[in-house]
Amino acid sequence: MKDSVIDNPAQHRFELPVGDAVAVAAYRLEGERVILVHTEVPQELSGQGIGSKLAEGVFELIQGSGRKVVTECPFMAGWVSRHSEYAKLVVG
Repeated sequence: MKDSVIDNPAQHRFELPVGDAVAVAAYRLEGERVILVHTEVPQELSGQGIGSKLAEGVFELIQGSGRKVVTECPFMAGWVSRHSEYAKLVVG
C-alpha cells in the first residue's frame, strides 16, 4: 500500500492511492483557506482505516502549506474534532 497522501490541484482533491483504488478528499481554495467539501473511500476499502489515514495526510499537507481549513465535509469535521493537534488549523 502506498502510504502517502498527495495533493492533486488539477482535480481539486487530495488522494491516497491504495492498490488500484484511490481514496479522495475534494476541496476548493478560498485565499489561504482550504475548504474540505467531500471525502470518499471506495467501498472495497471500507473498514480499514483508510479514511483516517487520508484525513491525517490531508491535515499534515495543509499544515505544511501554512493554510487554514474549513471543514464542510462531515467526515473531516468529525475526524479533526478527535485530533486536537490539528485544531489550530480549523477556521470558520
